Amino acid sequence: MSFRDNLQHLRAMRNMTQEQLAMLLGVSRQSVTKWEAEKSYPEMDKLIKICHVFDCSLDELVQGDLTGRASDSGAAALVSGPPTDVCGYDEHLRLFANRISSGVAVIIAGVALGTLADFLAGSYGFSDELSAIPILGAVALSLAFLIPAGMEHTAFKRSHPYVEDFYTQAEKGTARHDLAVALVAGVGLILVGCIPSALMDGSAFEGGADTLFMAIVAVAVWMIVRWSMLYHGHDLSAYNREALWDAEVEDIMAAQIDEDRRERLLAAKRGRAARKGEVTGGICGLIMLASTIVALVWLFSSPAQTGSQASMPFWLPWPIGGISCGVVSIVIDLVWKNDA
Repeated sequence: MSFRDNLQHLRAMRNMTQEQLAMLLGVSRQSVTKWEAEKSYPEMDKLIKICHVFDCSLDELVQGDLTGRASDSGAAALVSGPPTDVCGYDEHLRLFANRISSGVAVIIAGVALGTLADFLAGSYGFSDELSAIPILGAVALSLAFLIPAGMEHTAFKRSHPYVEDFYTQAEKGTARHDLAVALVAGVGLILVGCIPSALMDGSAFEGGADTLFMAIVAVAVWMIVRWSMLYHGHDLSAYNREALWDAEVEDIMAAQIDEDRRERLLAAKRGRAARKGEVTGGICGLIMLASTIVALVWLFSSPAQTGSQASMPFWLPWPIGGISCGVVSIVIDLVWKNDA
C-alpha cells in the first residue's frame, strides 16, 4: 500500500479537506494535492506531523496499510459542513491584537506619566530628570508586549501559511460594527480630553490637565488599534497574501513550486520590499525631521526661557513623531500587501 492511499484514506475517514490538513501541517493546499498525486513527497518533519494528526506510526504511514482502519480509531473525525478554525487562528488573532494595542497604549501612557513628572518637578521642586523615569519604564514595558507578540505572530504565519476562511458574514459584520464603535468612541474620548486642557490653559493645573489628556489618548488609541486589528484580521485572504510576502527567501526556495513561479516570486518580493522600504524610510525621515525642528523651536522659545513655567516638555514631539512613524509603517505595509 502506498503513502498516497494511506493519506487519502485517513483524510477521508475524518471528513478532512486538503485545506484543513494543510493548515494543520503548516503547508499549502497545493503541497497536499501533490502528495496525493504522487508528484512530490513530504519532508520528514511533515511526515511526523501527519503521524501525530492521525495517531499512527511512521512505518504504518509510509509502508503499512491503513485503509482498513476503523473510523473510530485515532483522532476524532472532523464534521463536514462550513469551514472551521482548525488551527486556532481566532484565538491567536485576539491575543495578538491585545498585545499590540497594549504595547502602543503603554508608550502613550508613559508620555502621560512623564508629563505629570515634569509638572511635579516644576511645581514642587523635584528633579527635572524625574520625567525620564516613567518614559523609559513605559518603553521597556511596551517592548515586553510588542516583541513577543511579533515573534509569535511570525511563527504562527510560518506554521500556517494558508488559513481557510471560516468567518461567517455575520461575524465579519460584527467586527466591522465593533470597529466603527471603537473609532467613534476613541475620537469622542480625545475630544472630551481636550476640554480640561482648554479650561486649565494658563493656570497652575495646566500640567495636570495635559497629563489627563495624554492618559485619555492612551485609552482611545488602545481601543482603535485593538478593534482595527480584529477587523483586518477577519480578512483571511489578506492574511494569506501577507503570509506569502512575509515568507523568507529560504522558504520560497524550499517551496514545492515550479522554477518559473519561484523566480517571479523572488523578483517580486525583492522589488516590492525595496520600494516599500524607500517609501517608509522617506516618510518617517521627514516626520522625525519635523519633530526635531518643532522640539528645538519649542526648547528655545518656551516660557522656561523667560522664567515662567513651561506647560509641556520640549521633548514631547519626538515620541509623538515615533508613534506617527509606527502608524505610517503599518498603513504603508497594509497598502503594499493589499496591492499584491
